[in-house]
Amino acid sequence: MSTLTGRRPAPYRPSGLTWTVLRLHRTALYVWGAALLAAVAALIWLLAVGPDARAIVGGCDASDPFPMDCGTARWTTTARTYATGLALVSACVTFQMYAVAVWAGAALTGRELESGTARLAWTQSVTPARWLATRLAVPAVLLTAGTTLAVLLGNWTRRAGRGDLSGGWFNANVFISSGPVAVAYALAGLALGALAGLVLRRALPAAAAALAAAVVLHEVLDGFRMSLWPAVTTTGRAALHVPYGSMLLEHGSVTADGERVNTSLACVGTDGSALEACIRRGPWTDFWSTYQPQSHYWPLQLVESGLLLAVAGLAVAAAFALLRRRLA
Repeated sequence: MSTLTGRRPAPYRPSGLTWTVLRLHRTALYVWGAALLAAVAALIWLLAVGPDARAIVGGCDASDPFPMDCGTARWTTTARTYATGLALVSACVTFQMYAVAVWAGAALTGRELESGTARLAWTQSVTPARWLATRLAVPAVLLTAGTTLAVLLGNWTRRAGRGDLSGGWFNANVFISSGPVAVAYALAGLALGALAGLVLRRALPAAAAALAAAVVLHEVLDGFRMSLWPAVTTTGRAALHVPYGSMLLEHGSVTADGERVNTSLACVGTDGSALEACIRRGPWTDFWSTYQPQSHYWPLQLVESGLLLAVAGLAVAAAFALLRRRLA
């Protein structure tokens, strides 16, 4: 028919609720996509200079009784650039939760409820539940894919160079940006922001409330992270030489009456006859230390991710319940 009438067929234009969400929030999509591309480009460049940073800095002393961050000697421009770049990317991945929460509260739900756009959509064969589900599902998929890419590429970069130059595995930014907990933080921020928008129905107050909720959640988990999995406690000479790469939580001495004294550094780093002489000079009979070994990285990651996903799930359930209640 188009041949007979001389008209060309109309070009295909994407439609549907998913496309509407992408088009409506295309500015946020462009900004987030540009940030992701910048992070990927930076990580690829750091991946190339990683071996040079490893060779320049050299190894760490595995006999250090309380190893924290290593690679502090022989700093050069290459090593500093590598460490700074990796730390910046790690911080961006870690704190993207805040930006996601603010955007979700202000633009994803709050602004549409404030302007009446949401109610207009509900009158055009789009149910409120479908409207909310699409607004949560589309950014959730994009955040999961993009954050996973940044995490995998970041871990590859750390293995190629010296990731511990920007902090040990227990460093907050390193821990969050190197595992599945990064995705869980992003999804939690999305859910909290969407809930804040539905509760307040105004863009600016919802953005402030979402940011406050995200900060509180981040700080609480940061404070209790090393308590999410049972730590290891050792006594005797092993307490003076915890495994390399461990996060030391507490250490001290045991007095003659069995009392544990915290923060006592007596006899640390000594062994053999020097240790025996040190014990005789002081009022202590033994030593103890509590630490999280590097082998607990994955249990801690999984437990924290589970808590964050539980928070996200509760926030989403509350959002749907609130939406149904207001429309009842």
